Amino acid sequence: MTPVALGSPERTAAELLAVLRRVKGTRDPGLEVSATQAAELAHRQDCGLLAVVEHPDADPALLLAGVLPVDRPVDPALGVQLDGPAIRDVTKGVTSTGCPVVIVERIPVTGTGAQLQVVVTDPAHPRVAVFTLHSPTGRGWLEVAGLAGRFVSGVRFDEPGLTGPGTRSASARPPGGTSGRSAPR
Repeated sequence: MTPVALGSPERTAAELLAVLRRVKGTRDPGLEVSATQAAELAHRQDCGLLAVVEHPDADPALLLAGVLPVDRPVDPALGVQLDGPAIRDVTKGVTSTGCPVVIVERIPVTGTGAQLQVVVTDPAHPRVAVFTLHSPTGRGWLEVAGLAGRFVSGVRFDEPGLTGPGTRSASARPPGGTSGRSAPR
């Protein structure tokens, strides 16, 4: 997993493009558009993390994350209320750090690739960490989703600086864990 610095949208896009070109080994003009769109989205959503998740048997995927306050404590049973044609699977569990988590596998609007959204609830405060993993091609999806799952499983809300939108501490590498895809259903 390669975190990308969140400076200005232009600087973020340039750094993300450099990482994508290194990983993909190409000068594909679509990479520049993807990097620009991801950087703009990360800034618009006030994300605290933008990273490229890579695996030798997969195309790279993008991981965006941020911490959001909620106006009341989040119900850990949130997953039972999620439904719709774009949702392929919903899994509930607990992270390796003891936080309730809901993992939603979505079918992207374009119909290609794969996407996961993971909501980790802070049991001590009314806030959630929201992670979105997106693979434009879906090639090697289980490999990149597993890597991202280990990262998300180690999220700790008691880290200094993990207080709300724009936090940068979420980019620290967490201890082990398991991917949401390998958890019992």
